[in-house]
Amino acid sequence: MKRRMALRLGGGGLVGLGLGACSTRADIPPGPALHFAPVEVDWNRVIRTTVGLRPHRPSGFTLRADRLDAKTVIHNYGHGGAGISLSWGTGRMAAEMALDHASREAIVLGSGAVGLATARQLQRRGFEVTIHAAAVPPNTTSNMAWAGFTPGSWLVEDNLRTPAWDAQFREAVEISYLEFQWLAGRGYGVEWLDHYSLNDNAPPPRRRRRPTRGRGPLLPEHLSGGGRFVLGPGEHNFPTQYAVRRTRIRIEPAIYLDALVRDFRDHGGRLVIRKFEDAREIAALPGSLVFNCTGLGSGELFEDPELMPLRGQLTVLVPQPEVNYGISTFSPDAPDGVTGVSMQPRNDGIILGSTREAGEWSLEPNAAAREHIVNTHKALFDRMARP
Repeated sequence: MKRRMALRLGGGGLVGLGLGACSTRADIPPGPALHFAPVEVDWNRVIRTTVGLRPHRPSGFTLRADRLDAKTVIHNYGHGGAGISLSWGTGRMAAEMALDHASREAIVLGSGAVGLATARQLQRRGFEVTIHAAAVPPNTTSNMAWAGFTPGSWLVEDNLRTPAWDAQFREAVEISYLEFQWLAGRGYGVEWLDHYSLNDNAPPPRRRRRPTRGRGPLLPEHLSGGGRFVLGPGEHNFPTQYAVRRTRIRIEPAIYLDALVRDFRDHGGRLVIRKFEDAREIAALPGSLVFNCTGLGSGELFEDPELMPLRGQLTVLVPQPEVNYGISTFSPDAPDGVTGVSMQPRNDGIILGSTREAGEWSLEPNAAAREHIVNTHKALFDRMARP
């Protein structure tokens, strides 16, 4: 009886009645189908395609202190496609590395998600902060992000992982996860969203994962696929047999980044628009404490040959307020660079992805990837049963 009531209530009701963590449906009788509003996918509804170059390091992001002449430089960059997801965690860890420093004046280089979160974490700890940046929102790479809470194992190559980096990663994830929970529903563009993985094959039962090459899984258990709920045949109107629901955090970059800039300024922060050509210009800045959050700019400024672009591309459709869920599914015939097809609704449009192209510097859209992603979504939603 409880299950039938939950299904009538929709996604939130499932969690509220304690059924969100179910991983099998063998002991539950069929119930009424959930109906989801289909996305209207058509080329005449495409309003833009954006390209962003994520700063990626095969050995994972770097968080460390260096010397530059008389200055202490704390590096916080190389987050790949998880800069927003990890920003509050690595920002706090970077700020705490400076607590023993004599000065309480800090310069932050960069005003993307990582730079802004680092600046706010410094302000919370009593620092006076000035941001120097070549571009500010809405003209940052962070504004081009998918912007779900998506820290993942692809941020670091398995053979380059170390126990120290793993521990640093998990700490950053846990800090950021709590920070975004506190921001949800407070005007920061942070909300919870039900996301459905679509497949014609029944998902296997959840099993405890075994360590790989002597190491445990990278993500904490509660962020690695737990809390799922399986909808089977006849219980939904998606054009697949199964839809596996997980509830995730969604961040809307345009709202979120502008809110961080506002908070930074409201707490006395100064923002200087400036592009640095080399580290000597940074060494000439006043003060003795600098936080480097320049992302890809760190490759030349601080001579990091490992840093590379990880190009991502999103195609955006006209908004549909009635679409209040996300989806993802495997696409076996995808061209190079396309990692699957995913949809996420935001106030500024229906976001379609996703791509990941290592070493690609061009900001021109990948036409083949865009055509595949749009057409695959169109075929999927055209087959979706209408209520």
